[in-house]
Amino acid sequence: MSTEDSNGNTLVRQAWDALGGIEDPELGLSITELGLIYDIKADPENNLDVTMTFTSMACPYGPQLQAESQLRLSKIENVREARVEVVFNPPWDPRSMASEDARAFLGIYE
Repeated sequence: MSTEDSNGNTLVRQAWDALGGIEDPELGLSITELGLIYDIKADPENNLDVTMTFTSMACPYGPQLQAESQLRLSKIENVREARVEVVFNPPWDPRSMASEDARAFLGIYE
């Protein structure tokens, strides 16, 4: 999980920071710590493209998380457009996608 794209784009870092402030309402953990953000890219025109997932396809808070992500990204200075795509492939797996702290909170020890 990179905080900057290959050009060292600070918009990507700002996007990670903005999304890091969003908590999953059921788990009380940041969507970035949970590994729900798969990718963030910025193009030369200052558009952001984010790929994210939910803890399950039936996540009742999914639309809320997507909308809040979209809102926070659009408030970043100089962002022209922010697009948030939700995918379910690969399926979310906290064992490999969540941070070490999130795994410990969830009781996943390996």
